[in-house]
Amino acid sequence: MKKSDFMILVADDDPDYLYQTVTNLGKAGYRTVAAESQAEAEAVISRMKPDLAIFDLMMENDDSGFILCYKIRKKYPDVPVILATAVSRETGITFSLDSEMDKSWIRADRYLEKGIRPEQLDQEIMKLLKI
Repeated sequence: MKKSDFMILVADDDPDYLYQTVTNLGKAGYRTVAAESQAEAEAVISRMKPDLAIFDLMMENDDSGFILCYKIRKKYPDVPVILATAVSRETGITFSLDSEMDKSWIRADRYLEKGIRPEQLDQEIMKLLKI
């Protein structure tokens, strides 16, 4: 399969970050659908199955990303999820997916700090999609 065979859902309430991420993914060859809020992402999930999802952690709620991880896992258990956030830089709170306990409640496949270079994000996506 080639990158253009894959649809990636990107949900982030920062319009600049959302635009930049969607643009970079498009340049890398992926198809994308953008959501500007948790509610919008939930609506997308209810009507289509993306091949991969990238969620911001804090949108209209401080735990929007966690809620979206839970909801997409419940409906589509096989869809890889990346949680991308600046929460550690902004608050000092850190998360990881190093332990099974963390993985069980975070329900994401990757946790990435915002500011990741487009090539790095592409590498993570290719690993998750097994391209």
